[in-house]
Amino acid sequence: MNFTPRHAVRLRAFLRNEQGATAIEYALIATLICVAIVGALTLYASSVGNMFNNISGAVNGT
Repeated sequence: MNFTPRHAVRLRAFLRNEQGATAIEYALIATLICVAIVGALTLYASSVGNMFNNISGAVNGT
């Protein structure tokens, strides 16, 4: 395949096109937020579990 000027024009147009870049940025931000939430839940999972066990014990009277 020979590289023609028409290919160069199409390649430049492709590289200049920023459509969809915003969607990718929003997806990366959403992914980082999800990772932070999972990390926080992992950190506090045992203490939250103990809290609900204490509440359950208090409600059941044990």
